[in-house]
Amino acid sequence: MITVTNLHKRFKLYKKPSDRLREIIWRRSFHQNYEALRDISFTVAAGETLGILGKNGAGKSTLLKIITGVLLADGGNFQVEGKITGLLELGTGFDADLNGLQNITSNGLLIGMSMTEIAAQKQAIIDFSELGDFIYEPIRTYSSGMIMRLAFSIAIHANPRCFVVDEALSVGDAHFQQKCMHRIKRFRQEGGSILFVSHDLNAIKMLCDRAIVLDQGVVVADGSPEDAVNHYNRLIADLEEQSQRQEMGYGSNEAEITAVKLWGQDSRGRVVTAGEKTHIEISFKINTPIEDLTVGIMIRDRFGQDIFGTNSHHLGLDFEPQRDIHYKALFELDMDIAPGKYTLTVALHSRENHIELCYHWRDNIETFEVAGTRGHIFSGVCRLPTKVKLQRETEIGYR
Repeated sequence: MITVTNLHKRFKLYKKPSDRLREIIWRRSFHQNYEALRDISFTVAAGETLGILGKNGAGKSTLLKIITGVLLADGGNFQVEGKITGLLELGTGFDADLNGLQNITSNGLLIGMSMTEIAAQKQAIIDFSELGDFIYEPIRTYSSGMIMRLAFSIAIHANPRCFVVDEALSVGDAHFQQKCMHRIKRFRQEGGSILFVSHDLNAIKMLCDRAIVLDQGVVVADGSPEDAVNHYNRLIADLEEQSQRQEMGYGSNEAEITAVKLWGQDSRGRVVTAGEKTHIEISFKINTPIEDLTVGIMIRDRFGQDIFGTNSHHLGLDFEPQRDIHYKALFELDMDIAPGKYTLTVALHSRENHIELCYHWRDNIETFEVAGTRGHIFSGVCRLPTKVKLQRETEIGYR
């Protein structure tokens, strides 16, 4: 369906606009070359969904623009069988002064639909977009979510053989995003190919059959979605390191947290799968003599709600720490919580909780993400051990 071979793209970077004119007049180079893509090769089969991951500036959008015909490659070649449509930058191909109904025609023509196809699909596009009477209003009055609704509706009803989705689906309400995801899954089941670019790692795992990771314009990983996500996470971890840590926290400082690490047993990084065994390592030291010490953790969701917390005292581990000694506490747990982004809070205190004596408290010292699910799918915040069985009730006694 899609074959990309040794694709190469270079951009000329000028310090100021006038350097372009100076280059023409003086016939000298006043630019620097930026290699956006270097020797990119991959294939996407019919009915396959390929995820594309990478840090900002890795070349993801450039690659999609070349495949969709927005940009020309400087080297290599690619082949697409059948029509290709998709969502790149929101509003691309729309006329802000035309209303939504008029833009269905103009945008449809731009992406290769005929007037006959547009007429046949127009009502389906309007219905799917759920814009109601706003379809008769100028595009310039639309919110970004409304633009995404219309753009997706037109693209998916153009009957493409390959559908390209950039980060556009991150805009809009959860209801319409889920509707788009269901439509994409149906498109794939009908034999369509999909190129899917997203920073939503859970979506990559749920939707894609395969994924590649771009870094500085080069494919650095190509494999299963989980392997690609793990590789991507290691790239991101290199960027974040200590700069992402929060403030030093508060407490009496009789004991002090010196470092915290969180990683998945398989992912080796801070993006884990629901159900994956996860390690939390807390390093701390004792500054002054104390009678007892408890090490505690608290996991919070992106809204700041407490999801799960425990500590060494509740787990039956009590000890009397010695001054000027460095310790490590290692928590192991199956991360059976729903996909999403979370923070980790760590505390050193006495006895059951921090209310009596709080030695050191670090809010949101680590961030991590749960992406994808191992085992049976579940809804809600956490997965509880559950058994179910069916049995036939006797009809005796029933009238």
